[in-house]
Amino acid sequence: MSGKNQVNDLAIFGGIPVFATAKSTSNLLQPDFERFMEYSDLFLQGQRYIDRGPAVQLLERRLAEFHGVSYCITFCSGFWALALTIAALVIPGKREVIMPSLTYRRMPDIVAWLGLIPHFCEVDPETLSVSAATVAACVNVNTALILAPHPIVNCCDVRGLSRLAQDRKLPLVFDSVESVYESTTEGKVGGQGHAEAFSLHACKLINGFGGGYVTTQDAQLAHQLASLRHYGMDESGNVVLAHGMNASMNEMHAAMALASLDDVEQQVLRNQKRYRVYQSKLAYVPGLRLVTFDEQQDTAYKNIVVELLDDWPLSREETIRLLNAERILARAYYSPPLHCKPMDFAFFAPPLPVTERLADRFVNLPCGHLVSDEDIGHITDMLAFIAAQAEPIRALLRSQVVS
Repeated sequence: MSGKNQVNDLAIFGGIPVFATAKSTSNLLQPDFERFMEYSDLFLQGQRYIDRGPAVQLLERRLAEFHGVSYCITFCSGFWALALTIAALVIPGKREVIMPSLTYRRMPDIVAWLGLIPHFCEVDPETLSVSAATVAACVNVNTALILAPHPIVNCCDVRGLSRLAQDRKLPLVFDSVESVYESTTEGKVGGQGHAEAFSLHACKLINGFGGGYVTTQDAQLAHQLASLRHYGMDESGNVVLAHGMNASMNEMHAAMALASLDDVEQQVLRNQKRYRVYQSKLAYVPGLRLVTFDEQQDTAYKNIVVELLDDWPLSREETIRLLNAERILARAYYSPPLHCKPMDFAFFAPPLPVTERLADRFVNLPCGHLVSDEDIGHITDMLAFIAAQAEPIRALLRSQVVS
């Protein structure tokens, strides 16, 4: 098993790591270079590098078509895509944004930067995400917006949340950075709620070096966001909105995203193959449960998440330390939960026992463009070895702490 015949062969105890090159949980897609250069020629030949040049315009059209929506607005980052969307949609005079605590660590920072207050809600234990019931428990007279991030495997309760938002007359924004390819019972991701925000970071399904975008069916919102990202100006160069800024995507990032978008169907097939290998091999590792994709809907098969069950013999922290030493860059799934972290701004958090229990149980495993089927075999063999040798491993780990 990858050179691990006894406990002392583990890298954390001085052995040789399983991998010479670290295996990441990020996607890190490298699209076809020639396609990237072809798209780069659009702005090189047109000599227009900023202010929604030809590559950005093409990307917005293609992403709108991909998601089946009327409007796509690109931004220089996923941060500004989400921040400006929230700013455009919040109910004036109200300050609380309902969101889960089991999510991306910088999401409450975005809310606080806007002068708003994160109000953390519970999650559904089956989906690891917000539901209509968990959000409804937090709605009050000061609620300004519902911010619903999809989990990194599958999607949240789109139908229930949409009905809740409509009934309570609240803006609903989906953070869909991990769900670009997915669909739900309500249709393809991108056209739900008042808007959906996406990232084009290198770790995401569509790699644009960086950047982000928002999809919506709302023409007024689309025009407002287009102005906000460009100094508050309209297409004629007149300042029509206060608090505009320079948040436009540059042409090179758009060219990279277009090349990645060309490859997305093949990428999903490759991801599915990796997922099938994990699915097959993890079935024989006791104490672990693979979080499975909902294959009744469209899915990108991108992220690999396992749950450490009650009979898994080591703590999650010990497990991750062992894997990281082997250059298997496993990481904790959204841990610690956000309401348990120190913050420099006000927030509301009711008791969240489900979130706190779930936050100790899940691990992200390596996936994406730079992880091969053979690599997955080594990773799952390593997990099986840890399970089989847990008692002496635990003793050695604890002796390290004592010494």
